[in-house]
Amino acid sequence: MLTFNIRYFVLTIILLLVEVLIGVYVHDAFIRPHFGDFLVVILLYCFVKSFVKAPVLPLALAVLLFSFVIETLQYFHFISFLGLQDSTLARMVLGSSFAWSDLVAYTLGIVVIMIAEKVLN
Repeated sequence: MLTFNIRYFVLTIILLLVEVLIGVYVHDAFIRPHFGDFLVVILLYCFVKSFVKAPVLPLALAVLLFSFVIETLQYFHFISFLGLQDSTLARMVLGSSFAWSDLVAYTLGIVVIMIAEKVLN
């Protein structure tokens, strides 16, 4: 059901700002590649929860599946197939390289979502 949840929307904005700051200012070997991926699934979950009233588990699993699909497309160099390999925005949104550690980061992000939702509700 469509709805608007201001709490999740505010979290979405905050997480988006954090992701942008990480993307622009952090160039290390941990925060940017791993913590950013951890946060992105939380960001996606909060964004969808801002507009859709859905149970936690199915929505969390859908976000995880979506993230895994995007990561799998990176394995097959989908961005090059689309001809967007020179687009900074496309590389930032879709990613450009596959990493098993990204799948772990996505999974940990979803686990945190499920724990937080259980504790807060």
